[in-house]
Amino acid sequence: MQGVVHDGGIWSAADLANYRVAERKPIRFAYRGATVVSAAPPAAGGVVLAEMLHILGGFDLSRLAEDARDHVIIEAMRRAYRDRNAYLGDPDFVKMPIARLISEDYAAGLQASIRMDRATASDSLPGYAPRDSGPHTTHFSVIDADSNLVAGTLTVNLSFGSAYVAPGTGLLLNNELDDFAAKPGAPNAYGLVQYAANAIAPGKRPLSSMTPTFVFDGKRTAVLGTPGGSRITTMVLLGVLDFMAGHGPRSWVSLPRFHHQFLPDSVSFEPGAFSADVQAKLQARGHNLRGRSRRWGSMNAVMWDRNNNTLSAASDPRNEDGKAVVE
Repeated sequence: MQGVVHDGGIWSAADLANYRVAERKPIRFAYRGATVVSAAPPAAGGVVLAEMLHILGGFDLSRLAEDARDHVIIEAMRRAYRDRNAYLGDPDFVKMPIARLISEDYAAGLQASIRMDRATASDSLPGYAPRDSGPHTTHFSVIDADSNLVAGTLTVNLSFGSAYVAPGTGLLLNNELDDFAAKPGAPNAYGLVQYAANAIAPGKRPLSSMTPTFVFDGKRTAVLGTPGGSRITTMVLLGVLDFMAGHGPRSWVSLPRFHHQFLPDSVSFEPGAFSADVQAKLQARGHNLRGRSRRWGSMNAVMWDRNNNTLSAASDPRNEDGKAVVE
């Protein structure tokens, strides 16, 4: 601590002595006969994942044309991230309408607002407030011989956190303050525009996008998660949808990805996520597409197939640092 203070930090011994780990009850919900268990605030992932999946539960995705399917997934992302930015924060400081946000009745109202022929402009949604003038997160997924499950996501936020190692410790300090709404209504490093619920306050924990998740469908168990900043929850969404379609971990981690986070009002997508035909049809609906040459995320996933009592695992091909092992 002395080294941090010497270099201009404002830590005190009392700050460290008074820190306590807070255990939160996970977010648990049903989706098409499966049970999903995910992280609770101050991790936003579980609430946002539940809201997106409940919205999509009103559509038969398997019967939609590819462009229509992608359209409704984007619209679900848009609405859930709107609520993330407006309502979620540290439960010790903020009263959040979580029961409403993860309810199927609430999702039904959001479903009804989705037009199949047009994208919804983010600034037209209720609750919109205009803006004022790799080596970061890691995830591991484990299933052991005793059927214990671990979906662990650890983060220092941006690459190398604060880029500062406390002298004499070897510990890299994070820069999680960027996960707060340092200036409500202004974008953070990931472009997220957040408001008062996640404003900085003494002793408050910042809202994150971490989404370590379990999915149980009666015959199979999935454990998955990923780094990726504000894109984490939409990556897990696409992985869960692929699991529900009957595919295994190698498919979940390899899928080309796309993402919408309410603001900025654009769809970012990896190479191969949309064909030229689908891109044209999404643009015709009014979606602002922003193709990225650089891929994102590093999903690690494990599945237990109870039908034959086998395990399968996969590490994201985007990142050579990960490795999947079945023993």
